Amino acid sequence: MYDTILVPTDGSDHAARAAEQALTLADWFDATVHAISVVDTNAASGLLSSGSVRREFMSQLEDGAEHAVETVETMADGSSAVQTAVLRGEPKKKILAYATDIDAELIVMGTHGRSGVSRFVAGSVTEHVVRRAEIPVLTVRANERTEPADGYDEILVPTDGSDAAGAAVDHGLELARAADARVHAVTVLDTGDMAASPTLTPPTEVLKQLETERQNATDEIAARAREDGLAATSTVLEGQPERELLEYIDDHEIDLVVMGTHGRSGIDRLLLGSTTERLLRHASTPILAVTPSEEGDN
Repeated sequence: MYDTILVPTDGSDHAARAAEQALTLADWFDATVHAISVVDTNAASGLLSSGSVRREFMSQLEDGAEHAVETVETMADGSSAVQTAVLRGEPKKKILAYATDIDAELIVMGTHGRSGVSRFVAGSVTEHVVRRAEIPVLTVRANERTEPADGYDEILVPTDGSDAAGAAVDHGLELARAADARVHAVTVLDTGDMAASPTLTPPTEVLKQLETERQNATDEIAARAREDGLAATSTVLEGQPERELLEYIDDHEIDLVVMGTHGRSGIDRLLLGSTTERLLRHASTPILAVTPSEEGDN
């Protein structure tokens, strides 16, 4: 499924933890890992100082980038399946362009999971890549839930029955087979969103029909997993999707979430967000975001 994995790194703990996950996946799928670090040339352009100071600053950035990719190489114990590169430019653009150049099938990145106004104004490199990438992006945060990076025992595959959600199913099941993990197929009925107002309850027959459709969707995912000899469960929840999924992740000690993203962009995305994007910010477990364009490609 993954022959070429791209790992952008800035030398942070989050990036290092992402690299560990990427190397585990590379071992499972016999993939090549490309570890890159991008020297942000814009970081020095606004310095109100002499050219020599800017050059010294850029030299420090380049040294840090070299060290970052060398760290990934060392983590791989000198494997020839790891290739490294240091680039110059705007990180979010360089990462996406490099992924295209090497025909990467997966990007694995660390994320700080920050939120707030500054996040909306400036965004983050990881969030930008998740929004714009045409391939799956695995985001990883450095915490006790991602250590050690020796595999996944419990994989959550949320679904709302949409094409975007369906695009992630193949990836979730393939990873579950590689890890011999239990598959949790879960859907959340957002009854508040269905109602005409927060104080109204959807008609019983409408809710029952939707519940049946969602149950069928989760049952189908679980059935596919069981056909491959995997343990699987299917669950229908009611409530606010982000809150219910975060609680499910904690209650069932989920190691990986694999879910679709609609890939929308623009101001509506920034203001409203999506369940996937909210989980990327708040979930402690790694999230693999899969774009609908990947459906049927594997």
